[in-house]
Amino acid sequence: MTFSEGGGFEGGRVETSRGGRGAAVGGGVGLLGIAVFLIAQFTGVDLSGVVGGAQGGATNEEVGTIGECTVEEANTTRECRLSATVQALDAYWAQAVPAAGAEFVAPGVRAFEDSVVTGCGQASASTGPFYCPPDQKIYLDLGFYDLLQSQFGSSGGPLAEIYVTAHEYGHHIQTITGVMDRADRQGTGSTSDSVRVELQADCYAGVYVGNASRTEDPDRPGTTFMQAPTDEELAQALSAAEAVGDDHIQEQSGGGVNPHTWTHGSSEQRQRWFTTGYNEGDMAACDTFAATDL
Repeated sequence: MTFSEGGGFEGGRVETSRGGRGAAVGGGVGLLGIAVFLIAQFTGVDLSGVVGGAQGGATNEEVGTIGECTVEEANTTRECRLSATVQALDAYWAQAVPAAGAEFVAPGVRAFEDSVVTGCGQASASTGPFYCPPDQKIYLDLGFYDLLQSQFGSSGGPLAEIYVTAHEYGHHIQTITGVMDRADRQGTGSTSDSVRVELQADCYAGVYVGNASRTEDPDRPGTTFMQAPTDEELAQALSAAEAVGDDHIQEQSGGGVNPHTWTHGSSEQRQRWFTTGYNEGDMAACDTFAATDL
């Protein structure tokens, strides 16, 4: 999925930071350790009980922002792609959330290296992307996308990265619309609220992708943020959704598939709900809590 030609993207929307090298959350970055953190923390809804236990400080954090980017840079570099994607997400959800009867407030976003201090505690780069409800901020280590390919078999690609950002942004939409407060996020299992929260965020990511080519950039009048995705590009997002399915992660870690421990949903479920959002293009289609068949 490519950003439309014409003008560029202003800077300052996404923070950047580089902290001290604290200890990895979840213990190590071997395949089993990666599987544990992905199951528990990829798009982690509430890290307060896990991240807060990390040892080592993110000392001397150097905080800045991603600067202005050209369209070409947004289409070719990860930092600029993230910045442009967040601005596109802001523009879409600023319209969709009020239309659904809620007040829109944009989330904070930080791209970090090494470690970072958050409202949920301290996280290291091995934590992966997550959204922290207490400070309403998305945190991403952009190196995660390499890990997603090398360790978990995602095809990678720009739309895979956009999917991850849009999913985390979906958790913010759940926060400002009250879903996070209503859901029981402590349970596990294939029909648990934890899984329903994650599948709804996948669906919201699909809703955004389906609407991005129709959402006009307010800084570029008459120009939509993105071009409509090709089938090949959609396959990138679906590959990323497959890679972070609970069943796939359990298989990759060498253990058996145990739906009773799931917190995010199977690969098939995650792909299906993303596709539902993409095809329907409306957040009303994403009521996973009313669904009898996930």
